[in-house]
Amino acid sequence: MQRSLADSRVKFRHLQCFLAVAQFGSVQRAADSLSITQPAVSKTVAELEAILGVKLFERGRHGAVPTREGQLFMPHASACVSALRQGVDLLARAEGAAAATLEVGILPTVAAALIPPVLKQFATLWPRVIVRLATGANPELLERLKAGTIEFAVGRLADPERMVGLSFEQLFTEPMIAVVRAGHPLTQGLSLPATSLEDFPVVLPPFGTLIRQSAESLLSAWGVPPLSAFVEVLSVSTGRALTLENGAVWFVPLSAVEYELAHGMLVRLPLPFAGTGEPVGLIRRSDTQPSPVGRAFIDAVREVAQQRMAAIAGKMAGKVAGKDQRKRSRARSASS
Repeated sequence: MQRSLADSRVKFRHLQCFLAVAQFGSVQRAADSLSITQPAVSKTVAELEAILGVKLFERGRHGAVPTREGQLFMPHASACVSALRQGVDLLARAEGAAAATLEVGILPTVAAALIPPVLKQFATLWPRVIVRLATGANPELLERLKAGTIEFAVGRLADPERMVGLSFEQLFTEPMIAVVRAGHPLTQGLSLPATSLEDFPVVLPPFGTLIRQSAESLLSAWGVPPLSAFVEVLSVSTGRALTLENGAVWFVPLSAVEYELAHGMLVRLPLPFAGTGEPVGLIRRSDTQPSPVGRAFIDAVREVAQQRMAAIAGKMAGKVAGKDQRKRSRARSASS
């Protein structure tokens, strides 16, 4: 079949179903996400394969996996869907009627500290935009980005093979900390041996994440034997509940618990976490440009991230100055 004829037969629904199956790796899950039946998705994908004259998916026990041809077609299908959505959003803004929509992915551990000030600033320029926030683990965000279901993501720099076709712009470095509830037994002593963590429930990030690798490396470096029992949690709200209600020790990125630390709900344990910072930044597809709405949101994210880093630097400078002042005071007392 001539490619020009095939082009004219490819419809939006073909691209939509193809991208959904590629994202979820399952026809049933793709159907659920599109609110249509599984046979309808299967039929639509089969139509697209017939139009293009290639097989787009291998179907087996592990679900639907894109073939080489499917992988080649995916970025172009995603770009078409993204361009159409951007056009609809621009018309909506020009008419001042229907609200535009922006779909953004973000790590749940970063969202609480970053999103409120970003949305506050963004809304002053784009008040009629529906912002859909997709939270998830970093690998999930990268897959959604490649499938075109989100315009960009705020996530962590991943291994090179996962970053193929994506660009990363660092915003800040996120340190790992360990926290407990106020009044916890581990907060009572002047010194804290890391091995004492074994006496309490421990909450860790999910297996396979970069922050989980950092936590395990730290525990090993501290001489803590492999934990016989712990809870894996991605949800910030669940981790917070386990820490407050069950007396757990929670290994978590700093930004996820800034509010609780500032209000005295949680206490940071004085353990050595040097070198645990992981880069957090804007992740975008290399083959597409952000929409006008997306550019405005990205600008707000950059500005808030800069303000955040400046505030952290100011606090660190204040702590150093305070330590120096105490040293000078002790020196004067000793010499008098």
